[in-house]
Amino acid sequence: MSRFRVVLAALVAVTFLVGLVTAVVPATPTAPSASADTAAASRADAVRALLERRARAVLDRDEVAFTADLDPLADAGFRQRQRDLFRNLSAVPLAEWEYRLDGEVDLAALDLPAADDAWAPGVRLSYRLGGVDVAPSGQAMAYLFTRRDGRWYLNSDTALEPLGKRTWRGPWDFGPCQVHSGTGGFVLSHPGGEVLAARVLDELDDAVTAVTEVWGQAWARQVAVLIPASPAEMVALVGPGFATGAIAGVAVADGVDQDTHTARGQRVVLNPDSAGALSPLALRVLLRHEITHIAARGETVDGAPMWVLEGFADYVGYRRSEVPLRKAAPLLAARVRDGLPAALPSDADFRGAGMELAYQQAWSLNLYLASSLGEPGLVALHRRLARVRASEVDGVLLEVTGGDTAALVRGWQEFLRRSFP
Repeated sequence: MSRFRVVLAALVAVTFLVGLVTAVVPATPTAPSASADTAAASRADAVRALLERRARAVLDRDEVAFTADLDPLADAGFRQRQRDLFRNLSAVPLAEWEYRLDGEVDLAALDLPAADDAWAPGVRLSYRLGGVDVAPSGQAMAYLFTRRDGRWYLNSDTALEPLGKRTWRGPWDFGPCQVHSGTGGFVLSHPGGEVLAARVLDELDDAVTAVTEVWGQAWARQVAVLIPASPAEMVALVGPGFATGAIAGVAVADGVDQDTHTARGQRVVLNPDSAGALSPLALRVLLRHEITHIAARGETVDGAPMWVLEGFADYVGYRRSEVPLRKAAPLLAARVRDGLPAALPSDADFRGAGMELAYQQAWSLNLYLASSLGEPGLVALHRRLARVRASEVDGVLLEVTGGDTAALVRGWQEFLRRSFP
């Protein structure tokens, strides 16, 4: 996840960049009988067929087929939410939508609804948004199925919560989705979010172009920007750690295939309250920063230094903005007056009270590297550093620049002296 903080006083936005629910397979004390195996296989086939019908109904926009497999005796609120979910998806460009079974959940501790049988297999939704996703996104769905009169139904997507299993929620779980498209992707919002959605769409194509100018053509160059309608939706999309009022936007992804350098489920999620209050310049910087994370995600490993990742995203975000360093980085300017930093900002510096200073330092580091290596040299170095952990930085710096971390710090200090006379 990326992080991008917001400094409204400095005219610039900064942001910050969920859990994988795994199926629990209960131990079997004795070998099942042949009849038990047959019954289990029949049950799995029936539920698999149910999910295939459900997926086909979503893609075919067939509400009758979608609701036909809902348990007629299920909670009325659940049945209504399912109808709402289907209708909320009507404007969303879906290229793929399917479900897969994987294991099962032990229901022994659960108070089950009255039915002939109940089953909770591990279910994963695999979906791909048309135009923006190069690979499907996978999400865990905590479904409970019931059998009545020989037929299996979907009974609930919340009944497993006492067991710690939760159903992933997408934007369509929170209200009707409105999709506004451009050449650089689309903005998905809800009724009431039209003003911010229009502002974002006005910036989106230019933001994608600006990122491509720096990073190159080797990325999807299509971005999905989501604007949630409530704090609950923000939490569902980005997690509780980043769904705060101080955060204007978050770039998220499900994961990265390191063999193909492909990131799945990439989205830019905006906090409507914070992002909506930004000036045009601040919103522009915010979007370019987060889209830089989208473009570079496939070339990034977990554990890469934060000063590399966030500083480079800020470099692209501010590029050609004509915002002076002193004005956009007031904390750094004050810090330099008291004394030059003696080391690179650590990952820990990007959390807590010193976070804003760390971001400003990281940006200035990337400005320094661009001034000494040229922009193509900065990009080449970033590609190398984003694929290593902190312990390997010295080796990459020596190979690319001829100096180690200490040499980088000395050069950066001199850059700061010149930048903040």
